[in-house]
Amino acid sequence: MKPPTDTLAPPTENPVAGIDQSSGNFRYDVKYELDAGTGLSDRTVDYISAAKKEAPWIREFRQKALQTFLAKPLPTHWATRDLENINFDKIRYYLSSGQKPKRTWDEVPDDIKQTFERLGIPEQERKFLAGVEAQFDSEAAYSNIKEIVSKQGVIFVNSTEGLREHPEIFKKWFGKVIPTSDNKFSALNSAVFSGGSFIYVPPGVKVAQPLQAYFRINAENFGQFERTLIIADEGAEVTYMEGCTAPKFSTSTLHSAVVELVALKGAKIQYITVQNWSPNVFNLVTKRGLAHEEAEIKWIDCNIGSRLTMKYPGVILKGRKARGEVLSIALANDGQHQDTGAKMIHAADETTSNIIAKSISVGQGRSTYRGTVHIPKHLKGCKNNTECDALLINTNSRTDTYPAITVRGDRHAVQHEASVSKVSEDQIFYMQQRGLTEGQAMSLSVNGFINDLARQFPMEYSVELKRLIDLEMEGSVG
Repeated sequence: MKPPTDTLAPPTENPVAGIDQSSGNFRYDVKYELDAGTGLSDRTVDYISAAKKEAPWIREFRQKALQTFLAKPLPTHWATRDLENINFDKIRYYLSSGQKPKRTWDEVPDDIKQTFERLGIPEQERKFLAGVEAQFDSEAAYSNIKEIVSKQGVIFVNSTEGLREHPEIFKKWFGKVIPTSDNKFSALNSAVFSGGSFIYVPPGVKVAQPLQAYFRINAENFGQFERTLIIADEGAEVTYMEGCTAPKFSTSTLHSAVVELVALKGAKIQYITVQNWSPNVFNLVTKRGLAHEEAEIKWIDCNIGSRLTMKYPGVILKGRKARGEVLSIALANDGQHQDTGAKMIHAADETTSNIIAKSISVGQGRSTYRGTVHIPKHLKGCKNNTECDALLINTNSRTDTYPAITVRGDRHAVQHEASVSKVSEDQIFYMQQRGLTEGQAMSLSVNGFINDLARQFPMEYSVELKRLIDLEMEGSVG
């Protein structure tokens, strides 16, 4: 096994947080047993399906999705210039070391295990998680759930195992919340998906500790296309957290996931994301939940890093008194565009949705809020609250807000609020007079700006979020 390859200069300590500035920026030279090569064709799709030993209906599903992807043009109404930089013919769509997911960390191959140990995943599992899945490039290297949770009937496996071992549950909802034809990148994922989580929580079961997945891109010119499906049966409750990192390369990397959530009557699903992609990653993700009667789906989303992120978690409020919520934090640094937002589709009476989005633009970074709220005329008693707050750090920073709120009928309550502010020079000067450096003062201001949302994260993730923001603020003043 070759030693890890750090793609930057030797790590430096962050004077604000006192942590390694390049904690996620390393890679290992891994020997892959399965490699679909570069480019996307019928042969690529067949290779992936054969490597995973899939049923004929899945192979057919993939091939139809490929034709849909090829037929759909790139989105032309926003972020077009960035998307045109993606060369689909140079991407590697499937890489795997060939092993099945291990149930103990000792069984994981050394090079992959050391990657996740360096990121602190085993330690987090021991401290506060009910189960962990760790995906390395295309496949899960580790997947485990605590015995006390599995005895409750909870299923937590990767999507490949879910399709193979639980088809009666998986197939019922697979592709139903997000159809293949939803957009070009959901079609791409449907053609080449690999990895991701499958979770089923039986009726009335409340999973006390979070389940977590960690997605790691290690290879250059790689595309990661995990597919996640979470089903909470009637009265069930579950919290799922995902973390994402990748090393820096000079070439582009593509991450295009599809996440489908199904909350049946009275169920609650909370989905938490903290991503820290390197600035060469195109992060183009489709996430949507379906909330039945009196169910609740809550997305807590933190987007840091990447060259371009396009992500708009949504909830279809299908049942009476269903509730949907999106809490979003986005930080765009130099050369980055965070195009994020939320979609709330009210489809039943007395449904409630809440969107709170905060963005920070640093240097020449650009943040965009893009949201949709739809309440049709025949419904009654629906409520929506939308808040979009932006913070500009420098004079060249940019922020845009595009809320699309469509309300018909006269029995609804809807409110929208937006604000744009800039860090006050007087405030920074005041803090410097009390012993803080300029960078520390800036970090304190930014963390204060997002503090009310950061408190919604579990403690471990809240601390990590603030550390990541501290890192991003280094050298941002001027």
